[in-house]
Amino acid sequence: MTCRMVLRAPRPRFLRSICCFGSWARQLQRQSSGSVYSSIHGFSQEEIKEKLQAFPGGSIDLLKQDSGIAVLTINNPPRMNAFSGAMMVDLEEKVTQLENWTDGKGVIVQGAAQTFCSGSDLNAVRAMSNSQDGMKMCMFMQNTLTRLLRLPLISVALVEGNALGGGAELTTACDFRLMASGSVIQFVHKHMGLVPGWGGAARLVTLVGSRNALKLLGGAVKVDSDLGVHIGLADGVLKVDLDAARAETGLQQAESWLSQYTKGPAPVIKAVKKVVLSGRELSLSDALRTEKDIFGTVWGGPANLQALASKSKHK
Repeated sequence: MTCRMVLRAPRPRFLRSICCFGSWARQLQRQSSGSVYSSIHGFSQEEIKEKLQAFPGGSIDLLKQDSGIAVLTINNPPRMNAFSGAMMVDLEEKVTQLENWTDGKGVIVQGAAQTFCSGSDLNAVRAMSNSQDGMKMCMFMQNTLTRLLRLPLISVALVEGNALGGGAELTTACDFRLMASGSVIQFVHKHMGLVPGWGGAARLVTLVGSRNALKLLGGAVKVDSDLGVHIGLADGVLKVDLDAARAETGLQQAESWLSQYTKGPAPVIKAVKKVVLSGRELSLSDALRTEKDIFGTVWGGPANLQALASKSKHK
């Protein structure tokens, strides 16, 4: 296969974490209580985790590689990689590990057995059908997927097969989306008498605009790779190479695609992600102050000094 794109050296002044930049960082990095909801909102993370753990099945597998690119796999093939309650808890724990990965630069989110994710396991949904439990599950998953999007890593969803419902929402919690030929992203919530509850609607509006988002949600539109690229939901398409001897897996293509954005030292890549996050989520004045703080963590650092010595600015 080939990929067609559409669009630790010592740091004397940099011992503080790349994630800690003033008031904005303190706001975004409240991982212990959740990035959106906490106890002040009447939300108990441990309470809902205990309830979710009662619905086992599947797993979330995390592989950290020496390249600095991790692979996060949604693994529940018998149910088209639907999220059991235990998998929701597992995802939150894996996100915590990625937040604390010093050498990390990127992460690929994929589904096992060439199917991305079909949302929530209906067994857990039926068992937690009362509104109070449903709201708590919603808050828990919003927290987790917001933290996934705010990771100091560049993330890409590798969409093979179907990404349905909550699986479609999961794709929007990544910085980029690559779609295999024949894959589909579909917000099927309307067919279930619902709307997105994991933050997918808000993120979708940011990605494709309110008019396209209304079409995708209101029509439960099946977004194939061509439509995905056209409306800006997909950032690239994986193309099948007819020469089997040279064929690459979707994961290999995704790693190659992502590597163009993760080349360089981890502190610099993380700083790049942080300034983009601040520009997207903050007012201009706050974003400018945050950018200044982040700039201060890399100025005069090993990568900066090496670049100055080699005069690599225009390479």
